[in-house]
Amino acid sequence: MTKEFWSPVQLSIQVTGLSGILVFILGIILARIMARKKFRGKVLLETVFLLPLVLPPSVVGFLLIVVFGKNGLPGKFIETIFNQPLMFTWWAAVIASSVVAFPLMYQSAKTGFEGIDEEIEHAAMVDGAGQLTLFLFVTLPMTIRSIVTGMILSSARALGEFGATLMFAGNIPGQTQTIPTAIYIAMDSGNMTLAWLWVAMIIVISFIMLFVVTYIK
Repeated sequence: MTKEFWSPVQLSIQVTGLSGILVFILGIILARIMARKKFRGKVLLETVFLLPLVLPPSVVGFLLIVVFGKNGLPGKFIETIFNQPLMFTWWAAVIASSVVAFPLMYQSAKTGFEGIDEEIEHAAMVDGAGQLTLFLFVTLPMTIRSIVTGMILSSARALGEFGATLMFAGNIPGQTQTIPTAIYIAMDSGNMTLAWLWVAMIIVISFIMLFVVTYIK
């Protein structure tokens, strides 16, 4: 029972942690660019970034299979490099979680960047601050609340991802089975005690995350 319970929990934490790092990096970079740059097609591109928020998880999973499956160019490339397909691995769970979590990080970070007075950044540059110094010591500290909020909300979304993960990564115990998919299987097999334990675990983790977001506001 102990190993059966903790295996999905451990995998969920690993998947959430790694997808959180990916989403954090991509979210901040793209949010910074989109908050400051104006170019043709910007609205269209931003709509694509936010699309996973409204698409059904089954659609996200389907698109991931099309792109990263054996018939997709990225999928073929990955299989050639690593000598195995990406689907039905824990990396597939990381990608699925990252895709659905990215919009929350992106939108929160972008809101923070747009709220910065550009005159402050210009003054720092006049005083000799380079782009990297400006970003690390002026821009980021001024948007820390928005960034932390985005990190927590996107991590919570990644932790709870079910549909796309089930389609793209599968539900292999000890390999790709996360808490949400484990709950589904436990209920389907009638093991309500184990299902309740996982439900309680994910509720507690999610509650703590949301409490922190509410508190820092």
